Amino acid sequence: MSIVDHSSLANLSDIVTTHLHLNWTVSFENKNFDGSVVLDLKTLKDDVRQVILDSSYLDIKQVVDGNGQELKFHVGERRGALGSPLTIDLAAAVPADSKVQLKIVYATTAQCTAVQFLTPEQTVGKKHPYLFSQCQAIHARAFAPCQDSPAVKLTYTANVTSPLPVIMSALRCGQEDAANGAVTYKFEQRTTIPSYLIAIAAGNIVEKEIGPRSSVWSEPEVIENAAWEFESTEDFIKTGEDLLTPYEWGRYDLLILPGSFPYGGMENPCLTFVTPTLLAGDRSAVDVVAHEIAHSWMGNLVTTRNWEHFWLNEGHTVFIERKIGARLHGEAERQFSAIIGWKALKESVEHFGHDSPATVLKPDLSSGIDPDDYFSSVPYEKGFNLLYHIEKLVGGGAVFEPFLKSYVYKFAGQSITTEMWKAYLYEYFLEHHGQATVDKLNTIDWDTWINGTGMPPVDPEFDTTLASQCYDLADRWDKARDQKDLSGFAESDVASFSAGQKIVFLERLTDCAPLPHELLAKMDELYNLTPVRNADIRFRWQNLCVMASYEPIYPDVVAFLTEQGRMKFVRPLYRLLHQATNGEPLATDTFIKNRDFYHPIASTLIAKDLGIQQ
Repeated sequence: MSIVDHSSLANLSDIVTTHLHLNWTVSFENKNFDGSVVLDLKTLKDDVRQVILDSSYLDIKQVVDGNGQELKFHVGERRGALGSPLTIDLAAAVPADSKVQLKIVYATTAQCTAVQFLTPEQTVGKKHPYLFSQCQAIHARAFAPCQDSPAVKLTYTANVTSPLPVIMSALRCGQEDAANGAVTYKFEQRTTIPSYLIAIAAGNIVEKEIGPRSSVWSEPEVIENAAWEFESTEDFIKTGEDLLTPYEWGRYDLLILPGSFPYGGMENPCLTFVTPTLLAGDRSAVDVVAHEIAHSWMGNLVTTRNWEHFWLNEGHTVFIERKIGARLHGEAERQFSAIIGWKALKESVEHFGHDSPATVLKPDLSSGIDPDDYFSSVPYEKGFNLLYHIEKLVGGGAVFEPFLKSYVYKFAGQSITTEMWKAYLYEYFLEHHGQATVDKLNTIDWDTWINGTGMPPVDPEFDTTLASQCYDLADRWDKARDQKDLSGFAESDVASFSAGQKIVFLERLTDCAPLPHELLAKMDELYNLTPVRNADIRFRWQNLCVMASYEPIYPDVVAFLTEQGRMKFVRPLYRLLHQATNGEPLATDTFIKNRDFYHPIASTLIAKDLGIQQ
């Protein structure tokens, strides 16, 4: 079988990893991991003489095989974001379907892009250092030499020795005391996963149970707030099981990270990583957890074969996330969420350009481009909209939801392509609903949806019931731009609005010409937007103000940019501030002063956005 992954340098068609064991000692002083990885592999063809692994900025010290024989190895030239191929010469040619074991002794280095080490000052408690990993898309190769491709699904175990508590994307299976007051923590992940889902965090972290199979983990200072915010987690899991298949991973824990975590959440199995920006104090932002729980099936069980098919992970996950929302809060809520998503998709398309290859649902990564460069709402929302369009075409949820369950049963444990998904879609609907439904599928402009640039070819016509009040209020403000008398506006305008409705109200205004400064001042006076804790509302309000070069908001923008590093917020705000009147030096200076606060992935992308040399 030929496996094509343009984002991996490994010889994936020759040999495949089945299990990976990590043996690490964590040094907060040296900011590295020192130890080894043991790979269990199986040959896929005859006469295999070499194993080529992905690696990135690793200090490789020794390679031995399962017999203890030392093997020759060579670290090739770096190939941009893809890292360096680690070529290992086997002791002898190996026939097909044979087992091979390799132990690689190595250490991570200061340039490691997979792990961020935080100083005590960068944590909430200010007393202890902290570390966390983020391997998606192609950063696992920076903390372990491996076949760093989602085409390869493996089990893993780990023994990690650390002076501070450690948790991983696996089940805990004991600990024992080690030298100098450290502890060795042991982990096992029994369900096969791709390398990008191997994850670790260590620091002053504590646990509080919130459900029959869930705990939250965080620094002690935020544990009570986190437990309260996420206490409905079990409802999300049960609803996902009702829609799809039984939850397979045993535990579903949540780790609330320090502020520099670059994403809203990361679906690391058994242990979702989430941003502290979700701690709004009113549970208004917890639906991100529904997204990460949906990944337990879409992405973690059924996985993209390479990063060109990333939409299979994210489009299906957004679709299931919104299905969970509809079952818990009603269909109008799903429609409302989809409207917010459509706006995010429009903004991504406008940022990249309507003809940009980055707006293609299944992009071409054959040039070796860093998949992170294409990270946007496109695979999420264009993918969702394709599935939403199919659902409407075939007859609604009652017809389409059973397909999704069948899809998970069919491909669980596998890594698949868009073509495999589409073939099964046709196979399923022909078998269960006949040629008439297949004829409906044939009306879809597949090539434009999958390979075309820009916005989707079909208007989704979402139900605007919950959005219409937001639109009406935004239109009133837009029309008041030339009025001196603003007495028609009052605090009560938004008193009954949900957090989502406030977001849509503000988003609608960002589609208009920039508002006069006196209108923004009045809006803040009435609606009290600047002090809001909900990060999404805060982000949209600051967007609106910075687009108008409203300088009184600049100190609050800088505060928001420097207390959290979630890319959804910091990248657009930095770009807007950079373009605003008197904003360019402030954006540049703020980033340069705080560059080390941000995660390496975020720091690299913000620097590109601002045109700052690395």
